[in-house]
This record gives sequence, structure tokens and C-alpha cells, in this order.
Amino acid sequence: MTASDHRAPAPRTSAGKRDRLVAAASEIVYRQGAAVSTLADIAAAADVPLGNVYYYFKTKEEIIAAVVQAHAEQLTAGVAALERRHRSPKTRLKALVEVLAERRDEIARYGCPYGSLSAELSKRGAGTDAAAVSLLQVPLEWAERQFRAMGRRDAHDLAVELVAGYQGAAVVASALGRPELMSRAARRLKKWIEALDG
Repeated sequence: MTASDHRAPAPRTSAGKRDRLVAAASEIVYRQGAAVSTLADIAAAADVPLGNVYYYFKTKEEIIAAVVQAHAEQLTAGVAALERRHRSPKTRLKALVEVLAERRDEIARYGCPYGSLSAELSKRGAGTDAAAVSLLQVPLEWAERQFRAMGRRDAHDLAVELVAGYQGAAVVASALGRPELMSRAARRLKKWIEALDG
């Protein structure tokens, strides 16, 4: 997983209109939030006439669901890449933390794209809870598998602690506009991982 694995592709590509719309929506929702982002904003960013948006997505909820799906796919691909590149579970976990630290400037400005969207969707009520959960479930389940591979019986609790530590640091860094807080949190998390038995 690299820092670019988390970013939506540039909206103006040779990909189809639907892909351009999802990429543009991912970026706009990240920067503005789902509540204030409009289909008109997304259409303009994707260079697609507003009327054409409705051919692919009937409502804003549908395009937000597509954004969640795209994010989940990026997360899944990112952690799979970490598994291929690193042999030990401990090294994989530390590599994940390093990737997060590489995004410190972006996170300090806009927050974590997955955590922010999950938090926003969880407040919207029925129908969005599953989408909100799915984004954080990917790193939680992956981290739990890594801790389990280390022989840790408390793998689930450790995975929650890792993700909560990163997400908490992202919230504080974003609220204060201080990217160095992400770097500090990453150093602490890596030391914590290294000190664990297994």
C-alpha cells in the first residue's frame, strides 16, 4: 500500500463516465463531506454533463455507495500489497502505520478519507450503517489476522487498538491542522507493535 493507493484517480481519464464520476465523487466527498457535496459538484469535477449523471446514479445516495465500494476495494488492494511485500505480520503492521504517516499533510487538512466518511455516514441513519462499518471493517479484520498470525489471543482487541490509535490521531491532527501529530502517532504505534510478543 502506498500513499497513492488511498487517493482517488484523477477525474479526467480515459475511463468511462461512471468511473470518472466515482473518482470525482471520492475526491469531493473527501474534501467537502458527503452532506454538502452535490451531484452538480461531482458532475463538474468529472467533466460529465449533470443530466448524464442520472443515467449512472439516480440519487446522491447511490453515488456515495459507489464511493464506499471504491474505497473498500482500494483498502483491500492496499493491504493485499502489504502482504505480498512483507513476510512477517509485525513488519506488515508497521508498514501500514508508515503508509498512514506518509499521508500526514493530507490527513491534517481533510482527515482520514475512510474514518471521516464512516463517521459521517454513521450519523445519517438507516441504510448507511452497513456502508460506514464496511470501510473500517477492512483494516480491522486485516490487522486482526496479522495479530493472530503473531500468536496473539487478544488479536481482535489489538486490532481495535491499532485502528483506534490511528483514527484518533487523524481526528486530532485534522482538527488542529498539525500533520506532525500523525508522524508522532505513527512512531508510537510502530514502537508499540515492535514491543508486542509474537
